[in-house]
Amino acid sequence: MRLYPETKLGNDCMNLTPKQLRVLTMIQEYRQRLGYSPTMRELAEALDISKVTVFEHIEALIKKGALIREPNKARSLSIPEDAQLPNAATNTSNNTESLTYPLAGRIAAGYPLEKFEQTDELDITTMFGPSVAQSNNTFALQVEGESMRDEGILDGDYVLVSQQSTARDGERVIALLPDGESTLKTFHRQPNGQVLLRPANPAFNDIVVDQCTIQGVVIGVLRRY
Repeated sequence: MRLYPETKLGNDCMNLTPKQLRVLTMIQEYRQRLGYSPTMRELAEALDISKVTVFEHIEALIKKGALIREPNKARSLSIPEDAQLPNAATNTSNNTESLTYPLAGRIAAGYPLEKFEQTDELDITTMFGPSVAQSNNTFALQVEGESMRDEGILDGDYVLVSQQSTARDGERVIALLPDGESTLKTFHRQPNGQVLLRPANPAFNDIVVDQCTIQGVVIGVLRRY
């Protein structure tokens, strides 16, 4: 399962992309905090996108019934009271729990670089909405390097990892090498018992070891544009 920001979210009433959801959430939080909606410029600056892009998202949200705009009136964006929105765009006591995974560190998709050291968290709800079921055995890592590029895992991406000690041939794994470093590669068990960890970029060499410790299997890839 790969989770990209263009995945459709929502329910039977509306399908919002994560980018539209971010705009909608920003408008609602702004109104709750200040009592009026932000301008296009304020939205663009807060979300680090162009005003043209903001305008396109606003028009799409209006067409989907997620926003109302009063003509010829400044700061007139509002969310319909009867709109059935995804939970990530609501900020009430009835809100579903935030989907937050421990961000265990950065993982080398290249040459092994760094062990698990960080204790931060990656809030999936804030970034992409409620599109992933929460699991106590799931953690996140930020990718460093380009060795998995041809499988769509790029430098700066986040991978969601199911913590487990075994893997099947062809699965993308977090492997702890004998030298104590961890790496992200595709797992292959060789006939002679050795383990081959294969990159997805011809610029990188295979890693072959007599043994390694599987720390988890990649179940999702997240990219924040």
